[in-house]
Amino acid sequence: MIHFPNAKINIGLYVTEKRPDNYHNIETVFLPFGLKDILEVVHNKKDNRPYVWNNTGIIVDTPARNNICIKALELLKADYDIGPVQVHLHKVIPFGAGLGGGSSDGAAMLILLNELFELGITNKGLKRYASGLGADCALFIENIPQYATGIGDILEPVSVDVAGYYFVLLVPDIHVSTAEAYRFVKPRKPEYNLKDMITSPLPEWKGKIKNDFEESVFNQYPELKRLKDYLYGSGAVYASMSGSGSSVYGFFEHEPALKIDNCFVWTEKI
Repeated sequence: MIHFPNAKINIGLYVTEKRPDNYHNIETVFLPFGLKDILEVVHNKKDNRPYVWNNTGIIVDTPARNNICIKALELLKADYDIGPVQVHLHKVIPFGAGLGGGSSDGAAMLILLNELFELGITNKGLKRYASGLGADCALFIENIPQYATGIGDILEPVSVDVAGYYFVLLVPDIHVSTAEAYRFVKPRKPEYNLKDMITSPLPEWKGKIKNDFEESVFNQYPELKRLKDYLYGSGAVYASMSGSGSSVYGFFEHEPALKIDNCFVWTEKI
């Protein structure tokens, strides 16, 4: 069985307060889009190993047991009778870029195992398991735009009208440490109500829907600011960094003619 785990971007990202447990409460909108990994899970009929792991495309440099897909497998195995499987992840979504690729892979693994072994877990149940893997994993069970609060784990469906726009994603060869990004961010309440702003026409987002991480991350990595400025200079009606970086994206009313070097580039018409 094959699933195509897709990426997401953050539209707006406000760090509103630091919690007593040292995590931070946030406010953001998750928007899934068309950049996808490929995840295949089949019965392992060759031997009795719990799993056989294979990774192609972008290599995830960690032991298989630490990969979120295998963590999802172990999570379900604790409650269900799941036989040996072969798992093949073809990784396309850049990781460490604020795109949720790992979380999407973990959610896809839950979905595939539920189908392959006919476990009968409802979406509500899958979201509960997904939340045990990561704060934003549950987003990818229903895979629709969601307004998120808490640590990104409290989700509420929201309407986001970006239809007809050209979407461009740029990911330079820069790694932004999420821990460092949070260390330098200053928690504060947003100037504009994100739930209200997200329903306004997209051109009105500029200057009003913001990512709180940009201030400190752009100071550390000015190339990211240059990429955002380049998108605006090329005609974007709205541009932003996703998550705590390092990806930057823009929405265009017309197909842009961009000249980008040394970046992973993804374009699509929404």
